[in-house]
Amino acid sequence: MSASTGLTSDAGSSAGGRKGLVLAAMICAVAMTFIDQTIVSIAAPKIQSELNLSGTGVQWAVNAYLLALAAFFALGGRLSDTLGHTRMVVIGVIVFAGASGLCGLTPHGSAAQAWIIVFRAVQGLGGALMYPAALAIVVNTYDLRSRGRALALFFGIAGGLTAVGPVLGGYLTEWTWRGIFWVNIPVALVALLLIAVARPKTQFRPAPIDWVGVVLIAAGVALSVFGFQQSHVWGWHNPLIGLSIAMGAALLVVFYRYERGRSAPLIDVAIFGDRAFLVQCVILAIAMAVFLPMFFFASEYAAVSLGQNTQKSGITLLYFFIGFVVTAQIGGRMLDKFGAKRPVVIGSVIAAVGFYLWASKVTSLDLNQLTWAIIVSGAGMGMMVGPSNTDAVNRASSVSYGEATGITQTVRNYASSLSFAVLGTVMISVFQARIADSLVNDQHMSRAAANAAAEASTHGAFSGGGSAGSGGSGGSGGGSAAAIPHFVRYDFAQGVQYVLYIMAGLMALSALVAVLGLRGGVQTAPAGDSEPEAETVSGGSAA
Repeated sequence: MSASTGLTSDAGSSAGGRKGLVLAAMICAVAMTFIDQTIVSIAAPKIQSELNLSGTGVQWAVNAYLLALAAFFALGGRLSDTLGHTRMVVIGVIVFAGASGLCGLTPHGSAAQAWIIVFRAVQGLGGALMYPAALAIVVNTYDLRSRGRALALFFGIAGGLTAVGPVLGGYLTEWTWRGIFWVNIPVALVALLLIAVARPKTQFRPAPIDWVGVVLIAAGVALSVFGFQQSHVWGWHNPLIGLSIAMGAALLVVFYRYERGRSAPLIDVAIFGDRAFLVQCVILAIAMAVFLPMFFFASEYAAVSLGQNTQKSGITLLYFFIGFVVTAQIGGRMLDKFGAKRPVVIGSVIAAVGFYLWASKVTSLDLNQLTWAIIVSGAGMGMMVGPSNTDAVNRASSVSYGEATGITQTVRNYASSLSFAVLGTVMISVFQARIADSLVNDQHMSRAAANAAAEASTHGAFSGGGSAGSGGSGGSGGGSAAAIPHFVRYDFAQGVQYVLYIMAGLMALSALVAVLGLRGGVQTAPAGDSEPEAETVSGGSAA
């Protein structure tokens, strides 16, 4: 690259034969972030008991990670494009692993609560620095015609690890809850070794960081997500919930207006003028409104309605993963051959059908009747999530892949937080109403007493990773079907049924948006972009 272009190549670029090694290194790096989205909730009851945390404290031990992850994705994407993708992956892995180790070393006593919350947030920061850079490296490594298959592996394995989290967390917690954090350290060491051997090659453009933009978007996302998270604890009637969400949304509007026309913005908001990018962001928002909340509601259903322990409820989610990982490869090949529209539309339709079938069978309280519906749901999601994400990132230039990833990940996390808040409210409302009816009709309680008992039984549901109205037999993993009254199991299933029907509707909406908003055909590379194989290493560039 010439100095006049302002582009720099990461030192020590690898040959084309190292592509598979680069992909393996990036999957290994991001594996920690996906596992940690679900693994800690499983151990929350033991963490709370052993460290004597308050209910709010254990809730934030879970949520601080997700909040920091969502708030700093945009910064991570921008830093990777300006300082170098490989550098930011290494920094992110080290920060994440270091924070994980410190979480596992949380001391007993008065400092425990602040300690684990702070270092959970640092974990989230490390993940936000790492993930956009890792995805940018994969995109830079593979040319446009082979990215679909490469990223199908990336998203397929990463998505599957989200399902592995509860299973792994269940087994590690039997040993010690600290193990769910320490397991990240050997994974990080393997990732760093693979990065050192693969020596990924990417382009980046040194530029100043828009710190005002960082503050605006981080505060906007954090306030909004905080409001969504706390809605389960404080209730939607609390004025602070609406105020937090409104202030966050207002800051995001200010951020958008501030970024327009800046010479070195944190996010080049002009990218939203690309119709395909904007449509794919909408589709990803809809899909993530289903994907991450699904893991929680499915595991809670398995624990409460099916009475499964932690390990078995986690294994139930692997049925979803079976469908997901298989069709992720099909979707990637379809993207390379036909473009994004076909796999996104077909996958969304399959997912809508799967969630509808899942909902229709969920009150049977029989896992055997649900298995195929769960697999079909996973198959639909697997086919469309990767192509949608890949097509969005492909719309950016080769020196802006990190930025584009930061945008898509911010959208995904924002949407999943909003969805979880809304779906959690729906779930609790239905469950509470059904419990009250059962207490009146079956237990012959007065309506006033039944309503009070139902409200008490569902109070705090979804607030800290435990179970809803199960008498402690859900998230903690110690329940059995015999220990939970049948009417409670059935009433909880009815609440989950409403949630699954809404998810089916959302995936149908995703299909409609794709049909109307996307154009068919294989995408061409942005003007001026060179394919990775044609890049030459620059030893003395403008940086």
